[in-house]
Amino acid sequence: MMRIATITEAITSLTDVETRFALERVEDEQFFPEWFTELPEINNTEKDALDVLRRRYIYHRGEGNLLEGTVMLLVVSPLLALAGFYDPPFKIKAESSVELIINDGEEVLRGRIDVLVLQNQFWVVVLESKKTTLSVWSAIPQALAYLMVNPHPHQSVFGMVTNGDDVLFIKLQQQDIPQYDLSSVFAPLSSKQEMYTILQILKRIGLQIR
Repeated sequence: MMRIATITEAITSLTDVETRFALERVEDEQFFPEWFTELPEINNTEKDALDVLRRRYIYHRGEGNLLEGTVMLLVVSPLLALAGFYDPPFKIKAESSVELIINDGEEVLRGRIDVLVLQNQFWVVVLESKKTTLSVWSAIPQALAYLMVNPHPHQSVFGMVTNGDDVLFIKLQQQDIPQYDLSSVFAPLSSKQEMYTILQILKRIGLQIR
């Protein structure tokens, strides 16, 4: 009998997602160079915009924890706009329903992604900033499951996971053996340079998936 479950119920750890999808992590700089090599330069106008973005976030974050929608408005949406993801040739989908059929059709995993999907190759997952125990690492298993939905498995796909305080990037390839790797965690609250680097990585990924 076919079992139906939600992604958030069925995928709760890296072990879960790696086992269900036969995923392997590749800790090789050649696999995921997009987050640290050949990063595009950003100009002073962009840096000024990032400084304003960062100050606004720090101001609102000072009042306490923020909901996903607030993080999207204050951080994610402005970053994506600066990186050019709201302009041609990119297309956006929001809150997409997904369905994964695994184990030879014995199990169906369903979910609604509270993310932006760009070009079917770049997925943005926004977490609610609750307690310090809820880090971006807690969203990686679900983010990897969503990346497996990519309708073009011959292409590399990328993800950005953030709770506002921290940002992490993911790359996944499904050719032959499904493989993935992770970037370092960037903390915009720590310094302006962290915010600048995040925009540089977004621009680099944008060039990669055009």
